[in-house]
Amino acid sequence: MIRPLNDRVAVAPQIRPEDVPAIAAAGYVAIVNNRPDGEEPGQPDGEAIRAAAEAAGLRYTAIPVGREGMSMPMLDAMGAALTAAEGPVLAYCRSGTRSCNLWALAAAKGGRDPALLVGQAAHAGYDLSALRPTLDALANGQ
Repeated sequence: MIRPLNDRVAVAPQIRPEDVPAIAAAGYVAIVNNRPDGEEPGQPDGEAIRAAAEAAGLRYTAIPVGREGMSMPMLDAMGAALTAAEGPVLAYCRSGTRSCNLWALAAAKGGRDPALLVGQAAHAGYDLSALRPTLDALANGQ
């Protein structure tokens, strides 16, 4: 289930290679994988998603977020992937939550208004209230 956060970014739970043509047909130009390989039995390998994305003419970026959490280099990589895409981006993980959190943190670090980010996430069904202090700090260059 794809959940748009704004007109440029949407998040989703785990996708499969066979989902990619429909993702491309829906107008997405890039896929960001925020899920480490092997996190769960039966999960599609990131390389299979990459191959399907490239076959469909989509950009593919892997920024796996594991148990260690998110780092500043991950925020930078997410920001760069979103900036490089010349159209809508679909980011996915197991449930969509990590992708939403990483998007919000990267956007705040890029200077976006934390209140707007929290509202956009809430509209898509994600609660960023626990991240609000970090979003504020990042937006203020801290």
